[in-house]
Amino acid sequence: MYAMKLIAPCKDYIWGGTRLRDEYGKISDAEKVAESWELSCHKDGRSIIANGEYSGKTLEEYIEKEGKKVLGKNCGRFEYFPILIKLIDAKDNLSVQVHPNNEYALRVEGEYGKTEMWYVVDAEEGAELLYGFKHEITREEFAERIKNNTLLEVTNNVPVHKGDVFFIESGTLHAIGKGILIAEIQQNSNTTYRIYDYGRVGADGKPRQLHIEKACEVTKLIPPTRPTKPQGSRIQKDGYAETLLATSEYFNVNKLDIDTNAALEATDASFNSLLVLDGKFRLGDIELKKGESCFIPAGYGKYDLEGSGEVILTDIV
Repeated sequence: MYAMKLIAPCKDYIWGGTRLRDEYGKISDAEKVAESWELSCHKDGRSIIANGEYSGKTLEEYIEKEGKKVLGKNCGRFEYFPILIKLIDAKDNLSVQVHPNNEYALRVEGEYGKTEMWYVVDAEEGAELLYGFKHEITREEFAERIKNNTLLEVTNNVPVHKGDVFFIESGTLHAIGKGILIAEIQQNSNTTYRIYDYGRVGADGKPRQLHIEKACEVTKLIPPTRPTKPQGSRIQKDGYAETLLATSEYFNVNKLDIDTNAALEATDASFNSLLVLDGKFRLGDIELKKGESCFIPAGYGKYDLEGSGEVILTDIV
């Protein structure tokens, strides 16, 4: 059992920029690097282990070989690997979209629904994103506004700043705006229903597919219920500070601001996922720098993350 540095698959969606390559060290031949999937066992992009006995294997292959015990007891309630973690660089606006809940997604798409959270790593001055509705509307009004292109008149646009936290429960209408870089922790799903896409065309020169009928079935037509800030207070510990960003039945996410060292532990309850947003660290014989991720198997025990910078720690509770 050992700590595993991961290599992230990258996505070149049309709205992406180059920061993930230029600043975060992502390797891709594509012109744009919109997303890097930092922790993934999803069929659309799997993390590759970079060190040790399983070097070159996917994280999914490691789990299949060693058994689900490496995920921890708290993951026993999930049929599949529970989460997917990304870095997202929005050079342009993402489509207005929604994700279904588990019941709908499993029935219609054959995979989990998607509840997610965003931690804003960076944002240009004046950046905004779309987060739910200004006020509750009826399903009839929703369908009519989609039809006549007036939907954005009733959506909730929120100014975005570094350090903001958005909890996007399944069914919540949303869209990341241009000029925002986000760390996203989500359920293990790639099901997205686009509602509005600014008239853009894909690489094939055709308008990108919309999913209006499905979106009308799953969207919650209400304002968001959570504030756009961390769920917990900053707690000072020996060598670092810890802030609970968000917790839910699907994931538990903390931000670590490390001055010198963080004494952490991966118990039998859950694996740990580390995503370095800034700085340099050493974990045993592994070096981790800005934009790199590490998977710590459940039961690994106590470990020290030595260095200085900012890290996202995700586990399952």
